[in-house]
Amino acid sequence: MTPMLEAADVTRTSRRVTPPTWLVVALACAGQFLVVLDISVVNVALPSMRTALDMSASGLQWVVNAYAIAFAGFMLLGGRAGDLYGRKRMFLVGLGLFTLASLGGGLAQEGWQLLLARAVQGLGAAVLAPSTLTILTSAVPEGAARARAIATWTAVGAGGGAAGGLVGGALVEGLSWRWVLLINVPVGAVVLAGSAKWLRESRAGDRRRLDLPGALLVTAGLATLAYGISQTEAAGWTAAATLVPLCAGLALIGLFLLVEARTAAPLMPLGVLRVRAVASANVSMFLCGSAMFCMWFLMTLYAQNVLGYSPFDAGLALVPSSLAVVLGSKLAPRFLPVAGARVVAALGTLVAAVGFGWQSTMTADGNYLTSIMFPGILMMLGAGLAATPLAALATSGAAPGEAGLVSGLVNTSRTMGGSLGLAVMSTIAAARSGGVDTPEALTEGYALAFRTGTGVLLGGVVLMLVWLPRKMSTD
Repeated sequence: MTPMLEAADVTRTSRRVTPPTWLVVALACAGQFLVVLDISVVNVALPSMRTALDMSASGLQWVVNAYAIAFAGFMLLGGRAGDLYGRKRMFLVGLGLFTLASLGGGLAQEGWQLLLARAVQGLGAAVLAPSTLTILTSAVPEGAARARAIATWTAVGAGGGAAGGLVGGALVEGLSWRWVLLINVPVGAVVLAGSAKWLRESRAGDRRRLDLPGALLVTAGLATLAYGISQTEAAGWTAAATLVPLCAGLALIGLFLLVEARTAAPLMPLGVLRVRAVASANVSMFLCGSAMFCMWFLMTLYAQNVLGYSPFDAGLALVPSSLAVVLGSKLAPRFLPVAGARVVAALGTLVAAVGFGWQSTMTADGNYLTSIMFPGILMMLGAGLAATPLAALATSGAAPGEAGLVSGLVNTSRTMGGSLGLAVMSTIAAARSGGVDTPEALTEGYALAFRTGTGVLLGGVVLMLVWLPRKMSTD
């Protein structure tokens, strides 16, 4: 009797620690979906949030930026924490933090409460996101099965971004803006329960300490810079209210670089930036992100505040451009063997620049096809085409042991560029409209921001053609 009980116990333990592969993939993809979805889902809810919480136009950008800055600043730290303390543990910690912050944001009664919740969401996402791919690759054997699993993970991430506007619009119109955040609570709870039961723990065996000072410095520096930029709308570039945070932000970034150069286990080893492919691809990604990240923010405001779209209609209007990102990402690998990574990256950025230029001709009485759909498709098709070759160039220029770090660095550069770019573009738009909320004044502001983005992207094209290496190898 006792041997039978022991055998049954061993069987239960084996089943508990060896979950079906499809279930591990599903749980990892669910975590990735939530992270990506929350970058875009709030966009269509911004006008409703502003009205409900009496937020200023300049403060509204921080609903997006608070998440993005915390996400970018702590993402590399989150990946290293997973290596050191366990990927499953960090997955659960990140998802738990993300879910609780979603609840806090959905129940917020003041603007500052919402912004704080969004920052904590970004921190949770930074801890969660790096573990999703690592958990997946450790559960699926190398080969065709792993390639399919990674393709599924990539498609789910792209789908999260594409679905954000539509899901957000449906929730705002059918329930309330609060549900774009509260919807994460039941979904997060289910994924948490499944992950706690079925995921297996794994570590990289790396006992290096975490570079917490580096993460805090780069995040504080970015946030302070973005705040200083946003102050220019009301105070101008030469006022103390602008110069003090700008100088403080630059000082914090400088201190971050100093810490990274001296610490034994840096968050961002500066040595990898001596490789031409890594440095040029990251700078290119930073520039692209600084222009492209603001697209969803400004297009949503234009659709609702100027053209009078409902939240759901605004989300539906952006679905073609969302799908264009997926199409561009799928087309890029087909063009790489023929044209090369540098040409494909520059071509994608040029396509996006054409879309931005077209969008800058918007009018207060524009129609859907020429004021939203077609320019939006070009902008996001270009974004999808450019991202894959830039990531490929960066990782090809790194040593095998640094591929994961460099991949994370590319994502961080893009998100950091997007955070600062959003602060700049929204400030330009608000300054041009002069605080006047008429459709004509708002349109002039949005159009100027898109013209600025066009110039940034054209500069990015020149930089890529001059600086990116011809081949995907150390140069």
